[in-house]
Amino acid sequence: LKQPLLLVILEVNMKTADLRKKTTEELGTELIELRRAQFSLKMQLATQQLNKVDQIAKIKRDIARVKTVLGEKVKQA
Repeated sequence: LKQPLLLVILEVNMKTADLRKKTTEELGTELIELRRAQFSLKMQLATQQLNKVDQIAKIKRDIARVKTVLGEKVKQA
């Protein structure tokens, strides 16, 4: 049931493309939501309630994507 690598890469690129379409305010909101999710996952990990440890890395990458796009938009303005 695993997805082929190409499909995963396309989803990542699509997400970045979707992020670039958002405004800086929407990106800021997205960043706050991702950081809250990251905090929640870390708390679950600390209390040994987290089953899928790889989710922490995925959230971390999503945060980096949002911050990168925000940086691009600031440089353009």
